[in-house]
Amino acid sequence: MLVADDEALVRAAVRAILARDPGIEVVAEARDGQEAVDAVREHRPDVALLDIQMPGLDGIAAAEWIHRELPGTAVVMLTTFGEDDFIARALRGGADGFLLKADDPRELLTGVHAVAGGGAYLSPKVAARVVAGLRTGGPDAAAVGPLAARLTERLTEREHAVLALVGCGLSNAEIGRRLFLVEGTVKAHVSAILAKLGVRNRVEAAIAAYEAGLVGRGRDGGR
Repeated sequence: MLVADDEALVRAAVRAILARDPGIEVVAEARDGQEAVDAVREHRPDVALLDIQMPGLDGIAAAEWIHRELPGTAVVMLTTFGEDDFIARALRGGADGFLLKADDPRELLTGVHAVAGGGAYLSPKVAARVVAGLRTGGPDAAAVGPLAARLTERLTEREHAVLALVGCGLSNAEIGRRLFLVEGTVKAHVSAILAKLGVRNRVEAAIAAYEAGLVGRGRDGGR
């Protein structure tokens, strides 16, 4: 994976956390968004971990380029800033995950594994802000749209179950194991969910699951 942050100390701290997990290998570092884009182009990592505020090309602009040109690399934003506008811009830009530097280090490892496996991941603090924004019509509402009302009208019972697990950050393989489905079938369900909800990626679908109450209220897909 790639780690991009303009502060060398932060990059070193992140690498130290990631080094705890033998399943994660950092193949490159970057000091700004342009270096991150160049490194992704060269190394094609599974995951790019990007700070938002970096000199020159910022992390959100880099995320947009990666999402558009090299969609095989999942993008996680890791930042000090949890303001609603930053979250909304990152989600619109195609980020697959959003973490705060103040989060527990275990959140970093969980988030990296989730997006590497094709899932989406929002740290609990970010998810709470997103849901609050949706309910009050804040910036995140504009990024996602009025999704909750569409859920019961458009999704099948099985699709509700799959969406709930997408909201928990599970990958297609993990969802398949939970629901006793082959991975290809889960992928087909996810594609259908995205189309029915009119969202662009799994992060937006995960937000829809939070907004609809499918996550965090005892409903984890076991319907």
